[in-house]
Amino acid sequence: NPTTVISYQLTMLSHVRLKVYDLLGREEATLVDEEKTPGYYTVLFNGQNCASGNYFYKITAGNIELVKKMTLIK
Repeated sequence: NPTTVISYQLTMLSHVRLKVYDLLGREEATLVDEEKTPGYYTVLFNGQNCASGNYFYKITAGNIELVKKMTLIK
């Protein structure tokens, strides 16, 4: 199953960007790029068109950035 759910929570109104990158830093997908109100969110990433392997996703909300690793296995 090439899909996964990425969850995040906001405590204030923020412009959120959520992008997926391969190991070479090439952008594979933009999942979110918009203003969001405070709350809990989930985003579905479908890696059907991506090769199996390791990827990173980066979420930016206001002045906070978080990078996490994920492994895609088909």
